[in-house]
Amino acid sequence: MNSELRSINILVVDDEASIRDIVSQVLEDDGHKLMSAASAEAGIRILEKAPIHLVITDIRMDGMDGIELLEKIKAANPEIEVVIMTSHASLETSVKSLRAGAFDYLMKPFDDLDSISTMVNRVIEKIQQGQQSQKMVESLKDENKELNHLAQRDGLTQLYNHRYFKERFAEEVSRANRYNRELSLIFLDVDYFKIFNDRNGHPMGDALLKQLASMLQLRARKIDIVARYGGEEFVIVLPETDKKGALSLANSIRKQIAEHPFKGRENQPGNIVSVSIGIATYPNDGMSAEALIKHSDDALYLAKRNGRNRVCSMGVCLTNEDKPLPSKMTTQ
Repeated sequence: MNSELRSINILVVDDEASIRDIVSQVLEDDGHKLMSAASAEAGIRILEKAPIHLVITDIRMDGMDGIELLEKIKAANPEIEVVIMTSHASLETSVKSLRAGAFDYLMKPFDDLDSISTMVNRVIEKIQQGQQSQKMVESLKDENKELNHLAQRDGLTQLYNHRYFKERFAEEVSRANRYNRELSLIFLDVDYFKIFNDRNGHPMGDALLKQLASMLQLRARKIDIVARYGGEEFVIVLPETDKKGALSLANSIRKQIAEHPFKGRENQPGNIVSVSIGIATYPNDGMSAEALIKHSDDALYLAKRNGRNRVCSMGVCLTNEDKPLPSKMTTQ
């Protein structure tokens, strides 16, 4: 059904054939699709198989009565509207049916058959209002989802941002501690990025960062977290990864970047765009998120001091020839 709803599927339940025929005829003439049942039990069987929007039921029937039927319908599907028909009008009966979830009630015999059509039109209005409310709820969910996405992402690279990284990394360290798992962190910084910006312009600098972000994202597993830490710094969180695995990935990334023909690289020292990388692994390099971030950041600057374009951790760096090289300076 949509906002232009004009007809609905209706089930009429009454043990009097003449009442079923009258109600069905009036509503079929209005364009609605009608089904009928001579007992509440038969009505339930229809409801189990057919999509019904409205049930119009007598309140007094042999076997299960209209109130019991109403209660079973609402328990199974609260969205189905129910109108009770009664020839024994009393405040007690009306209040009981409304409290059980009935939309309203009709008096029979019908003094005016138009009252049946009027009642159904009111039901349609309620259904439409419910649809509009649901659309608003879905729209708000979509908006909130988009806002959450924007709150988590870096505007330039579309990687996760610094805040999201800090939150998730703390969670991953906690998980690693809880389940006695290893966890590695890669800190990556673009070498001579200021020179690149000065010689090629900031738009090309932004383009370079976006390209690097894309390359890092493609190298990551689904469980990894790739984020822009700030400026030209990036981080990769590697759950379930030991130091050897982190070093292997980091050095592979370093080589891929150094060999990539970035536009403007000819203006860089050595005619390449390169990165320096620092690595820390839980638990050997730190037991907390803060300690691991500091260790990997120190290792990153160690890579810078030892000539750039290399991967460092625990005072040892891999050269751009993939050979281990003792650091010239220890981390501070």
